[in-house]
Amino acid sequence: MSLLSLSQMGFNAFFQQQLSLEQLESYTLARISAQHRAHIELMTELHTNLKMSVTSLMVDLTVGDWILINQQGLFEQRLDRQSLFARKSAGSKVDLQLIAANINTVFIVCSLDDNFNLNRIERYLALAYEANVEPVVVLTKADCCHEVDKYRGQVQSLDPMLMVEAVNALDTSSIEPLKAWCATGKTVAFIGSSGVGKSTLVNTLLDDNSQLTAASREDDNRGRHTTTSRSLHLMPTGGLLLDTPGMRELQLVDCEQGISDTFSEITALANQCRFANCQHHSEPGCAVNVAIEEGDLESRRLDNYEKLLKEQARNSATLAQKRSKDKNLGRFYKSVIKESKQRKNK
Repeated sequence: MSLLSLSQMGFNAFFQQQLSLEQLESYTLARISAQHRAHIELMTELHTNLKMSVTSLMVDLTVGDWILINQQGLFEQRLDRQSLFARKSAGSKVDLQLIAANINTVFIVCSLDDNFNLNRIERYLALAYEANVEPVVVLTKADCCHEVDKYRGQVQSLDPMLMVEAVNALDTSSIEPLKAWCATGKTVAFIGSSGVGKSTLVNTLLDDNSQLTAASREDDNRGRHTTTSRSLHLMPTGGLLLDTPGMRELQLVDCEQGISDTFSEITALANQCRFANCQHHSEPGCAVNVAIEEGDLESRRLDNYEKLLKEQARNSATLAQKRSKDKNLGRFYKSVIKESKQRKNK
């Protein structure tokens, strides 16, 4: 990647107002361009690939973060984030995993084959809205589908204002509409399950083959993981592109507002129900059930809304318990250390 100015890297007034003149003169601004297990890669106005080891003394960092480094090249401070993607860690591990920070637009990629799933798209939309990032749904493999308008209409029905684009990821002219979100100083991210063509789309937008691609498995049409780390790439349009590993197990946490925004018509109808605590099942005067009966609301949509609400509530409660446990454990350790020092001084 060639050297970029701060504004080309995405630095704007939101970050500028957090810094004093003294900080600007004493420290170097850097943006995290890649994240690995033991180190991160940074880009500054003077370096394109500055490596920094990750230590336990650092705050949680992720790709896209802006940080200050001192004259010795050491971490000093992380700037407040303009946006943040996070999820519950995959598997049984109880922890919050940061995905990316300071993203302007997220391309939610879904292919027009057996992978097409409205429930999954709604899940990604909730994540995007919670992160305060503009979502754009990108339907790939349009060249292999004979009912593109049908599928596009199904996605558009989720929200009339939602941006939806159907593309052939291998065709540069087909992806031309996506470049409107890829201007200089803007950062876009990709989310979507494996096998939907994210890496192919990345390659076409970058106009090279920097991302590995792999065909979907023939037996179940599920893709192979071809991206293993998160990293920023400069696009010919001047914007920065962040690719993330395929996320099959995207569990929501602390995402109630994002879900509410994704299913805004349901939350609006719920306010019209006779009872404030209406569960939208068999209660009298339920405006949500009336909308379903009259064909104004899909029962599938209500089912997914309730499913995602329960999931995020369960994950949030579990994470809150872990945070409380960690906090109490930290207090215990401090008390033991304090008592030990007092004994030594006697």
